Formats: sequence, structure tokens, C-alpha cells
Amino acid sequence: MTNTAVIEDVGAAAASGAAERRLHARTLAPPVYLPEPPRRLDEIDIPENLLLDLAVRHVSARGVATIQVLSQLMKLPLELTEALFRRLTEQQYLEVRRMSGDDYVFSLSPSGRKLAMERALSSRYTGPAPVSLKAWTAAVRAQVARVDVTREKLRHAFSDIVVDDKLLDALGPALISQNAIFLYGASGTGKTTIAERLMRVFEDAVVVPWAVEVDGQIIMVADPAVHQRIEFEDLDRDVDPRWLICRRPFLAVGGELVTSMLDLYKDESNGSFSAPLQMKANNGILLIDDFGRQMSSPRDLLNRWIVPLDRRVDFLSLGSGGKFDIPFELQIVFSTNLSPHELADEAFLRRIPNKILLEAATPDQFDEIFRLTAAAAGMAYEAGSEQWLRELCLRHSPDLRPCFPRDICNAIRAIILYEHRKPAITRTDLERAVEGYFV
Repeated sequence: MTNTAVIEDVGAAAASGAAERRLHARTLAPPVYLPEPPRRLDEIDIPENLLLDLAVRHVSARGVATIQVLSQLMKLPLELTEALFRRLTEQQYLEVRRMSGDDYVFSLSPSGRKLAMERALSSRYTGPAPVSLKAWTAAVRAQVARVDVTREKLRHAFSDIVVDDKLLDALGPALISQNAIFLYGASGTGKTTIAERLMRVFEDAVVVPWAVEVDGQIIMVADPAVHQRIEFEDLDRDVDPRWLICRRPFLAVGGELVTSMLDLYKDESNGSFSAPLQMKANNGILLIDDFGRQMSSPRDLLNRWIVPLDRRVDFLSLGSGGKFDIPFELQIVFSTNLSPHELADEAFLRRIPNKILLEAATPDQFDEIFRLTAAAAGMAYEAGSEQWLRELCLRHSPDLRPCFPRDICNAIRAIILYEHRKPAITRTDLERAVEGYFV
């Protein structure tokens, strides 16, 4: 499908941030899945021995602790942490030093320190308590996006850029289908900008675990760079603190992507694993930007996705030989300035039903981008500047790319700041910026 997408990217970062805040001023709905907190040791979904070992490591790392502190470190309900404290005290792994209000101040006993040293040989992880693989899988399946998209909603989501209805009418069904999207077209036609704004159509939050336990091993899932935390003050029930509530994840990778990033990575310093990209991006969007420019071959990367795209399930290995499956409930967006047929064969392209070509801007769209970009940067301009910029660009380029006004206005803004002039664009400024922009 062929579409024209025209991008207006403000020259000033502050203006861009303000536009983003306005678009997201609406309140997101709470997650549809809210895991209840376990209150007793026999209610928790992970092995009790793993929980006891984790508590011992936390106390060992701090020297002394309280029930309140241990509850915060392990992300456990206070009642459960109290039960954990009693169990460890009964087993003589903890020594109570004194009281602190209604709380106990305690440290490891000699047998507790011995246990900590022994268990450190296999794991030194000291983070939040994990949830089980079964519980996380159930959460991901329950939170599969149900996107209610209309053309008007998409217009609002893309209100800070210039797009035409043909593009919106291609993106809407693609988002509803939750199938992979292939955005392709020449460099500078706005593929990345379009992909980054797709998250704006989602109207609800999700829960993501801090960590997941698989066969006694711990996989770290929550990532501050991917999972933007949200606080809801009016939830009608308590939520298991081992989960955080956040926006649906958006994860973007580009030329740095290699196939090893799609597998578990073991942190040798503490023995835990880091979740791969697709595991972190579940219930959201994974953008593969500049596809075809990675160090790994496109064929290797695409072959890695064939089974997950077909079956909505992926397979990982902890390195001990056995494999386990994880849900693959995310939407992959491939963005490239190469021809799809250069990157993949028909068998794979068939698995990506949404192929959207982004073309150059029309003269009217190009002029509108220039006006919006200049206005967002707070720069006046001489009459006829739009047409003059078009003429200058066409001397160097066969078509009008949506990125030209943004990049050239940014260059002029730097010139103005350098020369301490009023923020106004002249024909001379346009000529100077264009001369330095094109090769």
C-alpha cells in the first residue's frame, strides 16, 4: 500500500516535549489484569526456598534490616514478609538485635552467614522477588491489546505531524490486526516518526513483573528505559507489589541489533538473566529501525521471527539444554529504506501482511511542514520562503522529503544563535543552510 506521510518535527526540544505532554494529558485506563498480593507463604507462586534464599542475600548485603525494609527490597506485602521473617528466625538464620518501634532490627546469625556464602556460589541476585512463568504468561495473555481505532482517533494521535488520510487508513487496520507492520520508503520520509507515535492509540496501562522465575533461575523483565511507571490512586484493590503498573511498552532498536539480543543474557556478576527484547516488549510495540543495516544479516534476523509471528509464542533457553516457551503478544514494526524484496523472500513477507510505503511530500504538504516547524521553533520568515525552500531542495534532491524543512530550520536556528540575531528566517539563511545540508 502506498501512502504519503509528511513529518513536522519542531526545531526546539522544549516545544517537542510540550506537544508530547499535551497529547498524553488524557488519563489511561487501569490494567485489565491486576494480580492480587499473596498474604501467606503457601499462597506465593514461586518456590519457598528461593524466597528464603533471596531474603538471606538481602540481609547479608545490608548487614542489618527490618521487616519494613525487607518488604520494600523484595517487593513483597508486609504480611508475607513478616511470615518470611518468622520462618527464617525459627530456622535460626536471623538474630534479632533490637526493636525499632513496632518493627524488628535483625541481622544474619552465624548459620545464616554460612547459608548466604553457600548459596552465593549459585546466585548473588538481590532484587525484587520474581513471579512465576505461569503467572507472567497469564498476565500477558490477559493484556493482549484490544485497539479501538478510528480515523479521528488517529488524527488526534498524529496531530503534531502532517499526515494524509491514506496513511491513517492503512495504519488503523494494521493496528487493529496486531500483525507485523513493514514501513518502507526513502530516507527522510518519516518512517521512524510514524512508528514512534503508534503507541498513542493505546488507552490502557498494563502490569509488568520486576522479574520472572523459571526452573529456579531469575529473569529480570522490568526495564526503566522501556516500562514507564504510572501511579493510580483510585484502584479498588491492592496489587501484588512484585508487579509494576506502566504504559504499554515501546522498544526501539536499530543498527545495533544482533541476534544475541533476542536471547536471554546471563549476568555473570549475580547469576540472574536479562530478558530479551521481545520479552520486554510484550503487550506493546517493538520497532526494528533501519532494518537491513544491522551487523547480523536480515535473513538471520527474519528467520528468528518466523515461528513467533506465526504462533504467537517464542522459545528461550537458560543454557542448561532445556527450552521453555514465552508469549509473543507484541506488534513488530520493521522500518527500512531498502526494498522489502532485497531483505526477505516471499515466504517471510507473507507473514507481514501490513506493508506500507511512505513517499515524498507534495508541494503543499512540504510548505505546511515548513510553516509548522518554523512556528514551533518560534521563528518568523519572509514571504515566499516556502516556495524558495522547495526550489533550493529540488536543485539537490529528486523529490521533497519531509525531513528537509525540519533539518534546515534546525540548521538556521543554530546559525541565528551563533550570530545572536532575532529568530527570523531569511532567504539568505535558507540558501546558506541548504548549501551546508546537501552533499
